[in-house]
Amino acid sequence: MPRILIIGAHGQIAQVATPVLLAHPEVSLTLFLRRANRLEGRWPADRVRVVEGDATDPAALQAALRGQDVVYANLSGDMARQARAILTAMRAEGVRRLIFVSSMGICGEVPGETYRSVLDPYRDAALAIEASEMDYTILRPAWLNDDDTVAYGTTRKGQPFVNPRATVSRRSVADLIEKLALTPGLESRQSLGIHGEGNSR
Repeated sequence: MPRILIIGAHGQIAQVATPVLLAHPEVSLTLFLRRANRLEGRWPADRVRVVEGDATDPAALQAALRGQDVVYANLSGDMARQARAILTAMRAEGVRRLIFVSSMGICGEVPGETYRSVLDPYRDAALAIEASEMDYTILRPAWLNDDDTVAYGTTRKGQPFVNPRATVSRRSVADLIEKLALTPGLESRQSLGIHGEGNSR
């Protein structure tokens, strides 16, 4: 049974990804967030554990990581500090698979756009992850929408971002997270741009 830790489980993408992952009866989830009462009782207790903690606290992360197979992190705020804490906890527990949601633009992949310092925390987090020994996949989605559709494409680091003015659904990002979490070795040590196929912003 794949055991997946979702860090930042109250985030908008994470709340879409949770039922997608739970559609696989063999999956069990640990939901890690700052205020556990926001999610407690929402999911079946035999397959979902809700843990309260701060993503900058390596000790709390390590406790939540114990026995996990995959870490999926979907965060905001001090991204670099959070990424370093997650890496520290993963090393301590011997967990290697990390799916980390970042943002379009951190690699200079959008022609004519620099996004300046607003993306520096995302860049710094990605650099820390890429310098690690982890089996990581970094996701760089375009602007997001709430459509209940799966329609997206991907590009790798070093390739121009396709269709950057189009939005992509959170459901599409959840679809890719599902594939990455349940398919060992898929897009290992890659940074993927995720673009939509319409709905220009």
